[in-house]
Amino acid sequence: MNELPPGLTIEETWLVEATYAPDAAETRVPFRSAHLARLVELREAGVVIAAGAFADVSASVLLVRAENEEAALAIARDDIYLANSVWVEVRARRFMRVV
Repeated sequence: MNELPPGLTIEETWLVEATYAPDAAETRVPFRSAHLARLVELREAGVVIAAGAFADVSASVLLVRAENEEAALAIARDDIYLANSVWVEVRARRFMRVV
């Protein structure tokens, strides 16, 4: 492995992508406050590093700290959006974050 320049580290994280249902712009409205409140809690706990949605409401992306893929997926699977079919699919990929 190549040496990193001084001041840089690589953190193993997970990029989770959650695909929205076609009607999500409307169906997410009653659940959005609870969804965002949970993201605040997860961010404060150091689990979520960043999160957001594409402007076309096609998918959300979460950058999370988790032990493995299943743990990363569990973060999304426990979300009110997935429980109420606002999100219809979640997947995770290992992401090497430059810090």
